[in-house]
Amino acid sequence: MRVQELADIKKVYFVGIGGIGMSAIARYMNNQGMEVYGYDLTKTPLTEKLSVEGMKIHYEEDIKRIPKGIDLVVYTPAVPSEHKELTYFRTNNYPVLKRAEVLGIISRSKKTIGVAGTHGKTTTTSILTHILKVGGVDCTAFLGGIAGNFESNYVAGGSDWVVVEADEFDRSFLHLHPKLAIVTSMDADHLDIYGTADSVTEGFNLFAQNCEEKLFHKNGLPIKPNCEQESYGVDDGNYRAENLHVEEGFMVFDLVSPKENIGELRFTHPGKHNVENAVGAIAVAQELGVSAESIKKALASFKGIKRRFEIVAKNDRITYVDDYAHHPEELKAAIAAAKILFPGKKITGIFQPHLFTRTRDFVDGFASALDELDFPVLIPIYPARELPIAGVTSTLILDKMKNSNKRLLTKEEATEEFATKKALDSIEVLLTLGAGNIDHLVPIIKEAIDRY
Repeated sequence: MRVQELADIKKVYFVGIGGIGMSAIARYMNNQGMEVYGYDLTKTPLTEKLSVEGMKIHYEEDIKRIPKGIDLVVYTPAVPSEHKELTYFRTNNYPVLKRAEVLGIISRSKKTIGVAGTHGKTTTTSILTHILKVGGVDCTAFLGGIAGNFESNYVAGGSDWVVVEADEFDRSFLHLHPKLAIVTSMDADHLDIYGTADSVTEGFNLFAQNCEEKLFHKNGLPIKPNCEQESYGVDDGNYRAENLHVEEGFMVFDLVSPKENIGELRFTHPGKHNVENAVGAIAVAQELGVSAESIKKALASFKGIKRRFEIVAKNDRITYVDDYAHHPEELKAAIAAAKILFPGKKITGIFQPHLFTRTRDFVDGFASALDELDFPVLIPIYPARELPIAGVTSTLILDKMKNSNKRLLTKEEATEEFATKKALDSIEVLLTLGAGNIDHLVPIIKEAIDRY
């Protein structure tokens, strides 16, 4: 399918429309005037918003709910291959494409900026989109999270520039051929797909070789593009943050750049890793000619991303932060950010591991990261697309941990305990961590803190 053919689509159906990447494309197509239909397993605040925006969604795996005249079917690999609706579409020769293929088609006629990385890509993509919008570059963007400045994971734009989160899962990012690209990190992950850390590195290098003009990468990454490259970081790289410190809740730093140095930048998102993400975004923004004044204004007004170190509730006694961290490096970064932002405070963390394979592959890393908490709590693994693996449970992590305050609770026990005044009396900073359904705890704990 070509871009021109995509423009002729009248009715499109999404199998797994509630996924963060799927819903962004659904919003794009809805914005283009297409009729958008879809299935998802459960109703969520996001699918309810899609319905309000005019999309027709159901939650039963039922081919009778499929309307007539569907021109294109888009699916996510997170949906099982034996899914009844997906099987029906394939059996009856409907045009069926992966989400990543559709994103590749959409971006093919645009000047694409692809942001890749095993972690940091959603934050970097959102920061970059906000900087470009403030700086007068009216980009379209497909984000991997709900950005606070836009209250959406899809941002409509009128220019030829499109910012795309380039997902390494299932090698999806190889469908993209960006004009400019960012690579934030290349840690071993998705080993159920890639097999080895070397294969992950190979995948990122294939993505880098698809970059047409210039690639920006975190300093020190083993990346080998065929185009021009620039590095970035904190205290190292061609583009770098220097004199980093915390001041009145802001991360404050000076930017040293081959384009233009900028002093006293104030950034709202805590943690050294987020400053690093901001520097990568600034590098691309400067490449597109965004002014220092606009960059300063954008960083100071960045509202963050839902579930990326999101401060959910705060009073004189307790601060509650929710974070999507589901890889050991992400856990370390989130916990380090909390220590920077709340020095001297005791930090309690509730972590839900995501996937049996990831738990098995990174058990030592998870244990080491969680040991950095003052009071670590584990709940059972969220399986997502996977079947159980014998011997792989949250206890595997717990047994490796050295922290004497470690505990294992069921999700229900954690929900009940952390919504009580007795539990909140002993908490200074609370983190919920994980990419599964741990977010179901968030409104319950928030309400308890609001009542406290």
